[in-house]
Amino acid sequence: MRMRPTLSWTPTEDLPPGSTDLEPVAEALSTGGVLVLSGAGLSTESGIPDYRGEGGSLNRHTPMTYQDFTATAQARRRYWARSHLGWRTFGRARPNAGHRAVAVFARHGLLSGVITQNVDGLHQAAGSEDVVELHGSLDRVVCLSCGALSPRRELARRLEEANAGFEPVAAGINPDGDADLTDEQVGDFRVVPCAVCGGVLKPDVVFFGEAVPPRRVEHCRELVHEAASLLVLGSSLTVMSGLRFVRQAARAGKPVLIVNLDPTRGDRHAVTRVALPLGTALTAVAGRLGIPGPAGV
Repeated sequence: MRMRPTLSWTPTEDLPPGSTDLEPVAEALSTGGVLVLSGAGLSTESGIPDYRGEGGSLNRHTPMTYQDFTATAQARRRYWARSHLGWRTFGRARPNAGHRAVAVFARHGLLSGVITQNVDGLHQAAGSEDVVELHGSLDRVVCLSCGALSPRRELARRLEEANAGFEPVAAGINPDGDADLTDEQVGDFRVVPCAVCGGVLKPDVVFFGEAVPPRRVEHCRELVHEAASLLVLGSSLTVMSGLRFVRQAARAGKPVLIVNLDPTRGDRHAVTRVALPLGTALTAVAGRLGIPGPAGV
């Protein structure tokens, strides 16, 4: 029997309530050496829904797993039809005040690095540099046979040519860029092969049920080791890929601070969880630090 990856988490212990006091976050940033770990919640104000929480996409949608994607051609057809449509909307998303605040903090030398669980590229679009994309990026496509990497825009062009007139209306867009379509809407959507070897193409992202590349994990562990504190922004920390860094920081005695509206799997390791919208909270912190507000880019 194949095990399904962990998609949801329910607290099994009493967790402290969320706070509205931003002083611990401002104090950590004023000291410097803060490592940011961001999740899907940071991008909700850009129009990209979260997986969890009120209105989260997991309430209506089960993400594609690596095991399902590689198992059948029909699963890949369904994925690429939905992702091709979702990419059009996903690609129009713009950084919000939260992304811009992170970039501003970095420019003022307050951060030691940024790790994101998101695959939307909005940190970079806001001006952040050297962002570690823990789960990869939808901007790239990889061949599962020969390993060739290619730009997503190139695949989008090929899929447009192979599926002229494909214009279904999606019920919603998910944090992985996947649009909600029925099997009837997917129809006989044509998937194109790798242009190099004819192999199976996959977005260069870590699917649920797939392991983060070990070298990337080790790099993130080094960033946690070098940081003075860890600031988690908009992540429920449900999956181990992010939670392990929170546990590592806590074991090392480094303060863990979380800004997330809902309780997280890392709350017991944190000195505080601020339950405020991210854009509002981070803009307010910038003001407390005397940093000009994160204006649009």
